[in-house]
Amino acid sequence: MKLIPSAYLASYLLSLLGNSIAGVALPLIVLQVTGSVLGAGAVAAATAIPAVLAGLLMGMVIDNINRRTSSVVTDLVSAAAIAALPLIDMIAGLSVGWFILFGIIGSLGDVPGLTARDALLPAIVRHSGNSAERLMGIREALGAVALLLGPAIAGTLMVLFDGSQVLWITAATSLVAALLTLLIPHRVGTIVTPDGSAAAMSGSGWSQLRDGWRVLFRSPFLLVTTTLSVVSVIVLASLQGLILPVFFTLVAQPGMLGFVLTALAGGMLVGGTVYAVAGTRGPRRMWFLAGLFGSTLGFGLIAPLSSVWVVLAGAFVVGLSSGLFGSLVGVLMIERVPEQMRGRIMGTQNAIITAAPPVGIVAAAVLTELAGVNVAAVLLTSLWLVALVLGVSAGSLRNLEPQCEEAVRGEKAEAGRA
Repeated sequence: MKLIPSAYLASYLLSLLGNSIAGVALPLIVLQVTGSVLGAGAVAAATAIPAVLAGLLMGMVIDNINRRTSSVVTDLVSAAAIAALPLIDMIAGLSVGWFILFGIIGSLGDVPGLTARDALLPAIVRHSGNSAERLMGIREALGAVALLLGPAIAGTLMVLFDGSQVLWITAATSLVAALLTLLIPHRVGTIVTPDGSAAAMSGSGWSQLRDGWRVLFRSPFLLVTTTLSVVSVIVLASLQGLILPVFFTLVAQPGMLGFVLTALAGGMLVGGTVYAVAGTRGPRRMWFLAGLFGSTLGFGLIAPLSSVWVVLAGAFVVGLSSGLFGSLVGVLMIERVPEQMRGRIMGTQNAIITAAPPVGIVAAAVLTELAGVNVAAVLLTSLWLVALVLGVSAGSLRNLEPQCEEAVRGEKAEAGRA
């Protein structure tokens, strides 16, 4: 594989791996340092809202500067925010306030960093000589690898090193990710219009944001695909964050939760790999329906909470289907999102998806308290049936083939006029 896609994919893997390690290690470190469960909750709550706002607002910045530059800067912000914590620990000692402060600073790099990489991907495809299907499949598979390795690495590091020292390693992953992105030529990150010329933004910041949101919320394709992604995240978050931990506790097998996450990530790895190899074969509608109905089967296996092994099988099927579905949607986003608005549109999508997990967890908590874990599992997984009906019946997802180029040009032209 050529340098440009290799550097992009390696950077993507390291960035996700760092986030995966930090997601496990940071709450444990907060508990070690403060001895307060409330403190750990306060850090998570205080950084959630800035992360969503950063996703909404930083997309405009990403649409105004070189895409490679925005990817590098966001990784450096993440690295600096994490590295500051062990540094302060050596100088003055850490407190909840320091975790909150640098958590907020780090949020300026996390969701915008994901958006910057998403926005850079079409240029990587153009300069790589590889199909979008292959690169998206590989990217989904690498995301699964990060999900598999991150918790294990975090647990090992927490045993081998003092808590705050582990943060040096997570900061290093973001730093190396930024250095790898620098291997991509600067010209690759230039924002271009459909006619091949460099894009020039005009209007105030608010008008630029409004234009991006107008394209997102007036596009049936973008609305439906965003809704499907959000529903999937809500259901998965409710299962992982509350329903399955309660279920495995009730059956006296709490350690099985880790195996469920492994089965989910393993399925995603297989799904992404299959799409990378065979994604260009057969109609795209077939891949789309395979992802939708496969997810329905997986959630259907999990919902009754009938046995540990059935839940594990359901998690694998959900992961496999998500790998197929996520890869296909990524390809469609490359083709159908206007180049000069990728930051704002994808930033808004990522912000909404970032806000979705707490919604799922809170809903699961309320339903479990009121009706029990079994009822909560059935009701929340049933949300996916609504997504299934929407995905199958949506007219904007009937023809997914690349030859609908005229319609794509028309959407991009309308976006340009906006």
